[in-house]
Amino acid sequence: MLTFMMFGKYSSRALQEMTVQRTDKAVDLIKQFGGEVQAMYATLGEHDLVLVVSLPGIDEAVKASVALTKLTGITFNTSPAVSVQDFDKLISEI
Repeated sequence: MLTFMMFGKYSSRALQEMTVQRTDKAVDLIKQFGGEVQAMYATLGEHDLVLVVSLPGIDEAVKASVALTKLTGITFNTSPAVSVQDFDKLISEI
């Protein structure tokens, strides 16, 4: 499983339709793509939401990101992430 950071930005529609049930549907949607939500945070500043998710690969991340936008009206910018330990190991091989 790969880790992805999903940075979300609310639209006015997304804010109007905000419910606990929609959050549950979003978590279920990630599961449909073989993933798991590790953490979800509401944030102030450039992004309104940050999700930390595990997904099998890039293809599933693309599908999940687009499907979440369709479901919620929230625009997501999804980026792969590696742990600092894995990053250090990769760099040591250069």
